[in-house]
Amino acid sequence: MAAAHEPVMLPEVVDLLGPARGGVFVDCTVGLGGHSRALLEAGATRVLGLDRDEAALAIARETLAAFGDRVELVHADYRDLGRVLDERGISAVQGALADLGVSSMQLDADGRGFSFRRDEPLDMRMDQSRGPSAAELLREVDEQELADVIFQFGEERHSRRVARAVVNARREAAIDTTGRLAAIVRRAVPHRGHQRIDPATRTFQALRIWVNRELDGLDAFLAEATRRLAAGARLAVITFHSLEDRIVKHTFRALQKADEGLRILTKRPAVPGDDELARNARARSAKLRAIERFA
Repeated sequence: MAAAHEPVMLPEVVDLLGPARGGVFVDCTVGLGGHSRALLEAGATRVLGLDRDEAALAIARETLAAFGDRVELVHADYRDLGRVLDERGISAVQGALADLGVSSMQLDADGRGFSFRRDEPLDMRMDQSRGPSAAELLREVDEQELADVIFQFGEERHSRRVARAVVNARREAAIDTTGRLAAIVRRAVPHRGHQRIDPATRTFQALRIWVNRELDGLDAFLAEATRRLAAGARLAVITFHSLEDRIVKHTFRALQKADEGLRILTKRPAVPGDDELARNARARSAKLRAIERFA
């Protein structure tokens, strides 16, 4: 899995963070360890890696084993960054990265329930050790709340129809698998002619964001991460959908306005080049933004 995984926008991340000068770097969503490995190979003295997915951390440990005590991996949500740093007596870092969203490993691994490409238990949790699964949430959620979730997080204009179809279907039997949910959504969404994406795509995105609280506290995390930057250090953030990118963009602007020591480096987000997109189609929606503490 790790060998086949290609970290998104790797050269751009290394160039922005500048690990050649050494110091402590924090990978707030270490995933399979690809970005962290590149930072260490490029000169980072130490990398502290966080992830809430224990399966990903197990692979990252293998990926980064050769670097010994230059790496510390922690089972923690990126929003726990301040606590993790405080527990280790780290007041400032020389660079930080957050690669947001679901990883290729999570999409491809059996039994995680993120994808409708195969029929499996409807889980969707990035951290399977805590919180309710998507199936559990769908058993109890109110129809109006579900419609709001699908509209807000999936930008699905037929959210009311989908929510109504889900509530009606669960009266007959629990919606416990990805295949059953996808079939319900496909029947509920009107379609004419060729469709660019599967009708279930937006609803699955919305439920994943909802289950994992992906947007909750993102602005607070960005504020904490920039507060922890040493002079000359940078925070790079990769997003994969417009909702995340919008929060990052507006939060960076607010932080720069409130703190004269911060400077946004990406007036427009960097995006993958054609060569990367040819190798990795899943990178097509990635956007990279960065901010620097210069004083």
